Amino acid sequence: MTDGTTFAGIVVPSTSPLFLAGVAAHVAAAIVSVVAGAVAMLSRKGRGRHSRFGSLYVYSLGVVVVTAAGLALVRWSEDYQLFALALLAFAAAAWGRGRIRASPPAYRGHIAGMGLSYVVMLTAFYVDNGKQLPVWKALPTIAYWLAPGVIGLPIVVWAILRHPLVRSRTAN
Repeated sequence: MTDGTTFAGIVVPSTSPLFLAGVAAHVAAAIVSVVAGAVAMLSRKGRGRHSRFGSLYVYSLGVVVVTAAGLALVRWSEDYQLFALALLAFAAAAWGRGRIRASPPAYRGHIAGMGLSYVVMLTAFYVDNGKQLPVWKALPTIAYWLAPGVIGLPIVVWAILRHPLVRSRTAN
């Protein structure tokens, strides 16, 4: 594509105002997802901050999926894999949210679903933008696909094994 718009050093492959508005909504929702997910992960577990930010994470990730669908429809051959990652991230988050609402709550499933969702969301970001980011642009393309999982999945496993709610007798 010869036309494009550069914003904050990242090239958006279009000059269409409608496409750029979709990108803006997508980026805004993704930023909310990243921040809300991090706050939820780092907050004391239970009702309150953790559950409020966890809900915000899931809802904003839903917006990411919807905007990813619209953007992918316009550029399907270039972006179908990003849409698939968005769907996978949302499905994992929805599954993880469902595990905590189960009776009794399935803490391991909740941690696994939400953690996997976050890793997949970051993978999509690096797959789409890694070639334009400092340090990342020097890495081979396969690193964009693998690095978030190589870093994030051991943390998820550690959380599943070590979290006090998981270690209790009632954990599933």
